[in-house]
Amino acid sequence: MSLPDQIEAFATGFALITLSTALLITVWRIIRGPTLPDRVLGLDMLVAIAIGLIAVVAIRTGFNLYIDIAIALGLVGFLATVAFARFVLARGLSPESAPEATRVSTPRSNAVRRKHKGGRR
Repeated sequence: MSLPDQIEAFATGFALITLSTALLITVWRIIRGPTLPDRVLGLDMLVAIAIGLIAVVAIRTGFNLYIDIAIALGLVGFLATVAFARFVLARGLSPESAPEATRVSTPRSNAVRRKHKGGRR
């Protein structure tokens, strides 16, 4: 085994260990939460780490079809992130999850209601 092959084997092994650790930490963040945007960000990070793992496996095995799979996963991950973001925006903040400084004890005005319902300002 030549020196470049040894360096490649060491680098890909180190990358696999590092990405696997990052994957476990990200899964822990998704499970722990505490809010929905935290989980959405965790899922987006999970897709990015999976793409990295697939790329490292492609380099290590020399099987270039894995790169196409990583590209497809990137596209699907992007679309899933956009869909989750639209879901979070459509859902809005509930009074329980709003920070203390933004909570208002009085009823919302008609202008604010129209804004959230898609009316004119």
